[in-house]
Amino acid sequence: MQRRKAFVFCVFALYRTIMEVVYEDNHIIVVNKTASEIVQGDKTGDEPLAETVKQYLKDKYAKPGNVFLGVVHRLDRPVSGLVIFAKTSKALARLNEMFRNGEVKKTYWAIVKQRPEMEEGELVHYLVRNEKQNKSYAYTREVKNSKKAVLHYRLIGCSQNYSLLEIELLTGRHHQIRCQLAKIGSPIKGDLKYGFPRSNPDGSISLLARSVRFVHPVSKELIDLTAPVPADNLWRCFSSAEQR
Repeated sequence: MQRRKAFVFCVFALYRTIMEVVYEDNHIIVVNKTASEIVQGDKTGDEPLAETVKQYLKDKYAKPGNVFLGVVHRLDRPVSGLVIFAKTSKALARLNEMFRNGEVKKTYWAIVKQRPEMEEGELVHYLVRNEKQNKSYAYTREVKNSKKAVLHYRLIGCSQNYSLLEIELLTGRHHQIRCQLAKIGSPIKGDLKYGFPRSNPDGSISLLARSVRFVHPVSKELIDLTAPVPADNLWRCFSSAEQR
């Protein structure tokens, strides 16, 4: 099986939006989402990333009529990083199954002020989602309406004031990384909803969907993709240190 690794190769300007295409073939397209974008439409009425990608495909391939695009997963609005979309119904069905079965490895980077007591570990909590507040609450034991949430983290960088954690999600729950890190006293930088004292100037939180690794749903090639870090001095400082 051939291993394929790709980085950003296309920047597409559309209606004042800069869209970074990290990978594309006949069946899937992977885009680097900015922190200001929503993946699907919501009550704000803002144009979602899914519609931007549809227009990009329509223009690039001169497609008449509607363009098929399947949303496989989502990222919270203030989070940046890789989002996978399906360009065909076959890819969508198979990707949905792969996500359900945990066959897509997703790695995140998070900048926190208070580093965890252990440099590496597994967090297990039971999350209860409050839909009215659009927030999840973590418990150390199973409670009514809770769902088990598991992630693995390790410390990969430190600056004078902040720490960089690499996180592998083992389950996919609402606001899971944000909620679990806050529960252990390490809320993500800029995340006011989960207890960080100050917002980031651009409204983002310092959480990046850094990489995805999976077997292509159709070609069966190994796809291994990495997102660039946001254009922020702290992110770039951590990225440079991690590469050394």
